[in-house]
Amino acid sequence: MMQESSSVNLIPRNNYIEKIKHYLDKPIIKILIGMRRAGKSSLLKLTAKHLLDKGIPEKSIVYINKESLEFDEIKTYKELHEYVIAKLPSKNGRKYIFIDEIQEIEQWEKAIISFFSDNIGDIIISGSNSKILSSELSTLLSGRYIEIPVYPLSFREFLDFRKDKSDTDSEFLKFTKYGGLPGIHQLEFNDEVVYLYLNSLLNAIIYKDVVSRYKIRDTATFDKVVKYLFDNIGNITTAKRVSDFLKSQKIKVSVDTIINHINYLESAMLINKAARYDLKGKKILEFYDKIFLNDIGLRNGLIGYKEKDINGILENIVYNELRFRGYKVFIGKISKMEID
Repeated sequence: MMQESSSVNLIPRNNYIEKIKHYLDKPIIKILIGMRRAGKSSLLKLTAKHLLDKGIPEKSIVYINKESLEFDEIKTYKELHEYVIAKLPSKNGRKYIFIDEIQEIEQWEKAIISFFSDNIGDIIISGSNSKILSSELSTLLSGRYIEIPVYPLSFREFLDFRKDKSDTDSEFLKFTKYGGLPGIHQLEFNDEVVYLYLNSLLNAIIYKDVVSRYKIRDTATFDKVVKYLFDNIGNITTAKRVSDFLKSQKIKVSVDTIINHINYLESAMLINKAARYDLKGKKILEFYDKIFLNDIGLRNGLIGYKEKDINGILENIVYNELRFRGYKVFIGKISKMEID
């Protein structure tokens, strides 16, 4: 279990905490899904602290953080199963299993299904891949799990993290530049410091969650695809349009490869696609999506903040706010006109 001091300075994100509390001690697996550094680890720690505050003994809580070397030896589902069974007391009483970044454990789902079937403990896990639940696993656990998407900070939450929030106009400008990842609030707010942090984080996500996971060999071309997508937020984006742009730069890459790259970035939760909906024909138009970023700060860190791009930046922020509030978001089309 974590040390008590690891959670005392965390700022609660109450809307998430309340969602998690609603499902505690229910026969439902709780899965927090979100990009790296969006705040999933803090939510797990705060939930564990809530249990401790309610009088749950520390020995009845297993907490595994796969980003910590302390748990490096847990690499497979068998090792995960052995560790949890050894740690939890055998006597009756409520028990809890927390696993952060579970996708780092090979075939983790086998251990989770076993814990669930044998009623070993209440299960709360997190992952940084939107495809964390395969179709087979989803079928197996149908009706037995709840996915809770975790987003970077909304503007309201951004203000909660700021000490001086009297000038909301000034704070909103900072939000448009630096985005909503909680980690930036531990830094001095200037471009050099924040963008260096965001670039390091983006490189880590791209390498660990995309390039390494999907075995991308031509990383130079992949980097150019990323920059193109980041530079075209709020625009209709098709794989052919990206391919044509790269061709104009003397880079030959197939449309299928571009589609795969976009899907990989979406799986790593760096980007979202807003589908185009024909209001007249009442159908979704395939492959005519708008690309939005889960965090606008990552874009500005990569290609720089430009005032001329403010329309796309604001559209991205509004899109993220609507998603944060639980809406599904489409872009509309009537004849040749577009509705953002």
